[in-house]
Amino acid sequence: MKAEKRVTILNRLGLHARPASRFAQTASTFESDIWVEKDGVSVDGKSILEVLTVSCPTGTEITIRAEGPDAREAVETLSGLVTERFGEID
Repeated sequence: MKAEKRVTILNRLGLHARPASRFAQTASTFESDIWVEKDGVSVDGKSILEVLTVSCPTGTEITIRAEGPDAREAVETLSGLVTERFGEID
């Protein structure tokens, strides 16, 4: 199964270390392979270091892609993290 969703980074400081860590930790709970794509560059969504390399300040659009048995659930959960600003209060 495959799933993908385009979302915008909304939190004030962008996808810095804390939200990148939360994203990668959450992604790692799923069996599916997960990628984060920005401007044609795709990285492993389960790796905090790779997620940080895509440099996503506030307003950046990314695509979350997943492939595997729980792909839809993974994409919905991870896109929810992004739209909820990773729980950060701005």
